[in-house]
Amino acid sequence: MRTIRIEHVSKAYNGDRILDDLNLTIPSGQFFALLGPSGSGKTTLLRLIAGFETPDSGRIFIGDKDITQVPINERKVNTVFQQYALFPHMNVFDNVAYGLRVKGLPEKEIEQKVRKILSVVHLEKQMYKSIDQLSGGQKQRVALARAVVNEPDVLLLDEPLAALDLKLRERMLVELVALQDQLKTTFVYVTHDQTEALTVADTMAIMNSDGEIEQVGTPKEIYEFPKSTFVANFVGTTNLFKGTLIIEDEKTLIDVPHVGRFSVTCPTNQPWACNGCKVVLSVRPEKINISKEPLEGFANKLQGIVESIIYYGRSTQYNVRVANDTIVQVFEQNVEHVRTQVIDYEDSVYLYWQTASGVVLNK
Repeated sequence: MRTIRIEHVSKAYNGDRILDDLNLTIPSGQFFALLGPSGSGKTTLLRLIAGFETPDSGRIFIGDKDITQVPINERKVNTVFQQYALFPHMNVFDNVAYGLRVKGLPEKEIEQKVRKILSVVHLEKQMYKSIDQLSGGQKQRVALARAVVNEPDVLLLDEPLAALDLKLRERMLVELVALQDQLKTTFVYVTHDQTEALTVADTMAIMNSDGEIEQVGTPKEIYEFPKSTFVANFVGTTNLFKGTLIIEDEKTLIDVPHVGRFSVTCPTNQPWACNGCKVVLSVRPEKINISKEPLEGFANKLQGIVESIIYYGRSTQYNVRVANDTIVQVFEQNVEHVRTQVIDYEDSVYLYWQTASGVVLNK
């Protein structure tokens, strides 16, 4: 088993506490993403797992083995960084074979292992090319091959695609997922890019600026059901309405001063969810319908004026000013057969969403 357990780990640099009593379990054989803003402690946590740093307190396990004080070279952990750190005087084959030769494996076994992993990353035709003959994406795949050819229990990836352009990064994300699926190695992927995390992760953890874990779950759980305003804001885009929770008979509403009352699903088993408590309503922009004409069948409605329109190709963003000068963002897919009306600047529009489309968060 390659499950990673972080138990009560703390780490400070020059008196500045980066991680404080952090607990986290990373399931064996999963593609796990650590997502958070710069300075949230993601890379520090990765360095602790790798052995480049030692925690001030707490313990780190891989499976049942406590590796907290185990030297780097005795951990079955490899790391891939943003900088490829390849040997420029070696060809592709020799770069990948380097770690195996350091271990003293027979040359015949080395050749079998290197050929196999280069086939997995689709570089068998570049086997004897020099590093400077490769593209950025090919160099990154060499770095990945070199990291996994030793068959580590855990592969740590510290923003490995940050230096690549958008198209190449998107393609490499797909290849990373396929590689992990084939190898079944535990991948821990550090990024501040929400799209990357949502694309690759089986499970992900959201870290805030104080180095705390805000939420752990599948990408869908975190996006659809954020547990805090930080998560709702950091993962994707959302509209946040501050108001008061009103529980009346079988109805639950949020009263947003000077904006309106909105039907919501009552948060169950939450100690803070009481009649009259202050809460925040999160509604994703793509969950909101926009129309110049009144519509039926929606629980919640707002009326406003289109202040700006941003065209993204596959979708359009409308920024609508409603009561109390509140700006509401709406995303609409650019599907030709759906669009029956043209919405322009300064148009008066109606905004609609269903009860289940909003998430109630603790203020």
